[in-house]
Amino acid sequence: MDEFNAETWRSKRCRPREYGLAFKLKVVEEVEKGEIGIEEARRKYNIPGHSTILKWLRKHGRLVWYKGGQMKELPPEKKIRQLVKELQRLRTEKAILELALEVAKEDLGIDIRKKYLSKLSEEQKKKESGL
Repeated sequence: MDEFNAETWRSKRCRPREYGLAFKLKVVEEVEKGEIGIEEARRKYNIPGHSTILKWLRKHGRLVWYKGGQMKELPPEKKIRQLVKELQRLRTEKAILELALEVAKEDLGIDIRKKYLSKLSEEQKKKESGL
């Protein structure tokens, strides 16, 4: 008879699964839209932990999730603060990207903006003519 080895049992039995961000977001979206409940999602996608989906909802969800799987909309003040913070982040990101485009133009002598926009308009014309 084999001797019980707790370390081997734990590594085989309790190995945490790793899920991709796209999968997590898909599950979160389904639950938040009300298509399925947390427990249904757990069974549908064979997710072993009882709190795994709740953690995803808290981290990636658009609603505020509390213990027990209850959800609430953010209070208006918090929602405004969240939106202002997101706006600041996006403005900073835009400024960085614009600076990168300027540096590329100066260093490489290529106007990326101009080439990208003309390519985009060509694609749009093709789509319109194909309709």
